[in-house]
Amino acid sequence: MDEEKKYDYHNRHHNQQTASGGAVYGLGVIGAAVYFLPHATSFWFGVLAILKAFVWPAILVYEAFKALGA
Repeated sequence: MDEEKKYDYHNRHHNQQTASGGAVYGLGVIGAAVYFLPHATSFWFGVLAILKAFVWPAILVYEAFKALGA
């Protein structure tokens, strides 16, 4: 296998592995938005709910590390 074919194979394989993480994150953001949006009482609370939906994974990981003592 020449270098160009090795490079193409590696890129296709690597991208395939990382795609599932993006899908899980995307579903999590949608689920969080569905959870937070019904509680919004005004436009700006709706904007805040969408921002919370994008940030919740970082908060979740932080709290998990804090609970584990890491």
